[in-house]
Amino acid sequence: MYYYKFRVYYDEVEDFVRDVEILANDNFESFHHLLYECIGLKGNEFAAFSICDPKWNKQKEITLMDISEGDENEVPEYDDEDEFSTKTNLPTFVMADAVLKDFITDPHQHIMYEYDFMNPKVFYIELQKVLQTDDPTGFPRCTYKKMEMPAPVANDLPGTGDLDLDLEEEDEEPEVDELFGDGYDMDDFSDLNEMQDF
Repeated sequence: MYYYKFRVYYDEVEDFVRDVEILANDNFESFHHLLYECIGLKGNEFAAFSICDPKWNKQKEITLMDISEGDENEVPEYDDEDEFSTKTNLPTFVMADAVLKDFITDPHQHIMYEYDFMNPKVFYIELQKVLQTDDPTGFPRCTYKKMEMPAPVANDLPGTGDLDLDLEEEDEEPEVDELFGDGYDMDDFSDLNEMQDF
């Protein structure tokens, strides 16, 4: 039985390295779980693998869930001029159905692992060795760690950049005078029936 030894890099953190080992007949969903656990990610965001050539050009995409639209046999049309298009014409597969040995075609296979598309993190994975084992227990596993992911900063989280919260004033309700001005009479509201008016 064969297993793969991969090295994982992350450009945003200097000297960040993970060495992982996984059986050749395991699937990419298992690889995904191994990576987010040993890297220190929450594991609750969308993720995808891209099988790349030696120059890191994407050739195939392997996603956590099926994101294809329409008929699988239908050839999609894409606008080459649209640089902002999120569509892809790469062959797409689902992690749970994609077995590693079916996608490893190079002795130094390059793979990209993209995690959290709202706050993207891209990891570069390179196959180091193909080894043989008689004992499949203990796989998949992380065999080496160097450096940790930076802790998320509150202002970097999606949707929190422009918020200026004053928690002390949060529970205060506006005075009636502020809402209606000076020209109101409380008797005007005495017959108000919320169910009838709405």
